Amino acid sequence: MLGLAIAISGAALAVILSGIGSAHGIGTAGQAAAGVISEDPEKFGKTLLLQALPGTQGIYGLLTAILVMTKVGLLGSVIMIDINVGWQIFFACTPIAFTGFFSGIFQGKVCASGCYLLAKRPDQVGKGVIYAAMVETYAVFGLLTSLLILNGINVG
Repeated sequence: MLGLAIAISGAALAVILSGIGSAHGIGTAGQAAAGVISEDPEKFGKTLLLQALPGTQGIYGLLTAILVMTKVGLLGSVIMIDINVGWQIFFACTPIAFTGFFSGIFQGKVCASGCYLLAKRPDQVGKGVIYAAMVETYAVFGLLTSLLILNGINVG
């Protein structure tokens, strides 16, 4: 039973930390976006794109948690796992937990700068999106690492 609790804690950590990063990033970008559209409401769609980008980290954490829940049978028949497997699953969740947390925050800052770019040079908004996508790369690396590690863990 303890192994299962540890595994579920890892899934929760993945959702919580990557969700906090996403919420912070979306908030930061949203503040900048609101300032831009206060001057030019026509830019709402483009600022919305920049604000939404940091939200993907939370999705990656949720995806990881769903895979953990599937692996241990929480979405069907629960599998009792030993403590060692529980710790393996817990630590498999940490790459996306931490990369999601930090990249969400930093991507929000880059997206806020993209909003400022949009305010002054609307024709250059694509460059702001590219800058934000560069930060996203590290969340994708964290997700991929977590998924590969989880895939290699034998629970039964």
